[in-house]
Amino acid sequence: MRTIRIFVSGTVQGVFFRAFVEEEADKLDLKGFVRNLDDDRVEVVIEGREKDVEKMIEKCRKGCPYSQVKDVEIEKMRHQGFKEFKILKF
Repeated sequence: MRTIRIFVSGTVQGVFFRAFVEEEADKLDLKGFVRNLDDDRVEVVIEGREKDVEKMIEKCRKGCPYSQVKDVEIEKMRHQGFKEFKILKF
């Protein structure tokens, strides 16, 4: 299992990016959350199998149809034991 935090910057708020991430996380059986940040970035915290986490990183780099991803930062985290994936509000 691998747990990471991803910060995505660019045009990623107001373009259904969080819903996109939630849908992809469900497909990959990843757990965690996604939320908008006050600085216009989106934070994604995911845990799951190594190969599925890598796939999600690539999905975040590409973005959804209306997004324009400029940068993706990745931080390693300790295992959190999430039971589901959800969209959080601020």
